[in-house]
Amino acid sequence: MNSLTFTLKQTLTHTLDCATLTPDNLQGKTLKQIEALPLNQKRVADYFEVFGGDTENIVFKNSSHLLNYIGKNMSIGSITIAGDAGAYLGFGLKNGTIHCTGNTQAFAACNMVSGLLKIDGNTGDFLGGASIGLRKGMRGGTIIVKGNAGERVGDQMRRGLILIEGNVGDYCASRMIAGTIGVLGTIGEYACFNMKRGTLLLAKIPKLHTTIQDCGTHTLPFLNLMFKSFKPFNTKFSNIETKRVQRFVGDAACNGNGEILILSSAS
Repeated sequence: MNSLTFTLKQTLTHTLDCATLTPDNLQGKTLKQIEALPLNQKRVADYFEVFGGDTENIVFKNSSHLLNYIGKNMSIGSITIAGDAGAYLGFGLKNGTIHCTGNTQAFAACNMVSGLLKIDGNTGDFLGGASIGLRKGMRGGTIIVKGNAGERVGDQMRRGLILIEGNVGDYCASRMIAGTIGVLGTIGEYACFNMKRGTLLLAKIPKLHTTIQDCGTHTLPFLNLMFKSFKPFNTKFSNIETKRVQRFVGDAACNGNGEILILSSAS
């Protein structure tokens, strides 16, 4: 059975809330029922050509940065976006896999619980962060970004793994509660601001504020297990083998239980 495919018919002039177009919501529905679903006060068929029948594997073609909330609260199956995606991609993702081949807007994987989100391009601010009014961001799962990310990556992150091959903006790991963030490119200022716990793994030493303290260079055997867990994701992180790192702790203003590890070498 072919994947259920949504091909955008037109160039959008406004955002579309695609939260209903998930395997959870579409299972058991016929093509005619799916085409008749309401979407921004119109119908799905007014925006998309729909074909295929496998509702557990959904594909968006001719995609746009104006398609918001793709994969919202998804708990089963997979979604592939051939192109760009809008804001809140994978919002509240509970399980399953989302793969975007292009770029995404802000708040990707916001409130994520579990599952896997892969972004081949760049993504915006608050990756893996918390939505407005919540005190915990990402609570589990894995995010892979091949390109760059914006500001506040992992803001209030509670658990999980974020691996970014490119650069990130300011306030990376801000207010982080736990979990692991890895960045192979450069990062902006104020990394780990108000960090409670967790690990920020970096290839390059950034500009750090005064409440992040240098603890010297160490050989840490537990890194073997960490790097082994990266290998299934087929990223540049899969090739890291060093156990030698420069370790910083902080934010000392928040008891200093978080850490920054700077790799002695990475490829």
